[in-house]
Amino acid sequence: MADIKFFTEEQIPLEMHKVRIVQKLNLPPVERRLEAITEAGNNTFLLKNRDIFLDMLTDSGVNAMSDRQLAAMLVADDSYAGSETFTRLEEKIRQLFGTRYFLPAHQGRACENIIAQILVSPGSVVPMNYHFTTTGAHICLNGGQIEELLIDAGLNVNSNHPFKGNMDIDKLCSCIGKYGADNIAFVRMEAGTNLIGGQPFSLENLAEVKKVCDEHGLILVLDASLLADNLYFIKIREKRCQNLSIKEIARKLASMCDIIYFSGRKLGCARGGGICTNDKALYEKMRELVPLYEGFLTYGGMSVREMEAMAVGFEETMDENVIGQAPRFIAYMTEELLNHGIPVVTPPGGLGCHINALEFVDHIPQHEYPAGALAVALYIAGGIRGMERGTISEQRNPDGTEPLANMELLRLALPRRVFTLSQIKYTIDRLVWLYQNRHLIEGLSFTEEPKIMRFFFGRLKPVSPWQKKLVAKFRQDFGASL
Repeated sequence: MADIKFFTEEQIPLEMHKVRIVQKLNLPPVERRLEAITEAGNNTFLLKNRDIFLDMLTDSGVNAMSDRQLAAMLVADDSYAGSETFTRLEEKIRQLFGTRYFLPAHQGRACENIIAQILVSPGSVVPMNYHFTTTGAHICLNGGQIEELLIDAGLNVNSNHPFKGNMDIDKLCSCIGKYGADNIAFVRMEAGTNLIGGQPFSLENLAEVKKVCDEHGLILVLDASLLADNLYFIKIREKRCQNLSIKEIARKLASMCDIIYFSGRKLGCARGGGICTNDKALYEKMRELVPLYEGFLTYGGMSVREMEAMAVGFEETMDENVIGQAPRFIAYMTEELLNHGIPVVTPPGGLGCHINALEFVDHIPQHEYPAGALAVALYIAGGIRGMERGTISEQRNPDGTEPLANMELLRLALPRRVFTLSQIKYTIDRLVWLYQNRHLIEGLSFTEEPKIMRFFFGRLKPVSPWQKKLVAKFRQDFGASL
C-alpha cells in the first residue's frame, strides 16, 4: 500500500472561522465582462460591484467583520462629546501601542493629511523606506519631497530576503548629511510595504532607524496600516522574536515611534483610522486640525458603530491564530502559481499575492502599462478585480515626463476572512490560463488622465483590439460556460 501523504496547515491553509452569514456573488458572462471593463475605461477602480465575481482590489474596508464586532456595534454610544465608545477605543489602542494620546480620523489618508500639515514645510524632506501613493501626494502638496531609502534587495522582485521592507541605514545617514537634519520633516517607516508586494521590515531594522533619528533629533513616524502582517512576519522570520507574543512585539515596535497612524480599514477590520503618540506637544498641534477636517475629538469623522467594531477588531487581529491566516493564504497562492511557472513576488508578503507583470507580459513596453493591462485581462478571464501597482499608480513629473515604476505588479488582495480556498484555486486556474495565452494581451493608453491620483479616476483604452481576441480564445477553450 502506497504511503499516504498528509499536509500541514501551510500547505492547506485553514480558515480559522466558520461561515454564518453569506453574500451572493455574481459571475457575469465573458462578453459582459468585456463590456463592463470598457465602460469602466479599462480601470478596475471604475468597475461596478454588480459586474465583479471576486473582488481582490484591496483589503481596505472590505475585511469581513466577526460576530463579536457586529454585536459590539449595537452598544455604541452616540454622544457627540464624551462618548463611551471613544473611551473604549482609546483604551484598546493604549493597550495595543502603549500610547497616551489618540486622535480619531475617518481613514488613514486623513491621518496623513494632518501629519503632513503640521510637520511638512516647503523645501523639507521626508526619508522613508518606500512611498505610498497618498502619503507622497500629501507630502508634495505641502511643499515637501520624499526620499526612498529601501534596501537594494527590496526592489528585487524575486528574493529570499525575509525583510525587503527594511530601510538602508547608510542611505538614511547620507540623506541626513545631504539635506541637513533641520530640513528633515520626519522619517517614515511603512509596515508591510505596500507597493513592493506587502514586504515587512524587521524589529532590528526599526531599532537602527530609531537610533539614527535620536542622534539627529528627528521624529520617527510609523504607518501601521499593514502592521498585522508585519508583526506576523517578525514573529516567524526574526529569530530573537520567535518566543515573543504578537502583542509583545507590537508594544516593542510602538515604543520606538514618535507618531503611529493607521487605517482601521486594514488594521482593525472596520472603517476609520487614527493617530497615536506619547508626545504631548505633537498631540496638541495635531489636535487642532481634527475638528477642522474630521469631526469632534471623540469621533473624528467615524461612525461610533464602526469605532466599537474597530476596538474588537484590534483584539481579534492580535490573536495568534488569526493574524497569520491571510499571510498563509497568500503564501499558498504564491507557491501554487510558482509551481505553474507564473512570475510572482517572492518571498510571499502580506496584503495579497503580487504578480510580476514585467515578466508575465514582457512583450508590453512599460509606457503601455503592463500591470494595468494584466489587471484588465484577468478581469475579462475570470471576473476577478485586482489592482495595478505600477506606472499607472505613479504620477507625472512637473515637467510632464512620466516616471516608470520600479515594479509593475498586479496585486490580488486577500482581505481577512473573506475568500475560501476554492475561490483562491479558481483565481489560480484563471491566471494559469491567462499565462498560457499571454501573447494575446497588449497595452493600454490614457484617454483621460487626472494630474493627481490618476489610478483612481483615469480612463484608458487598449492600443489594439486585443481584448476581443482574448474573449474569442476564452470561448474557444471554455465553450458556453463561464
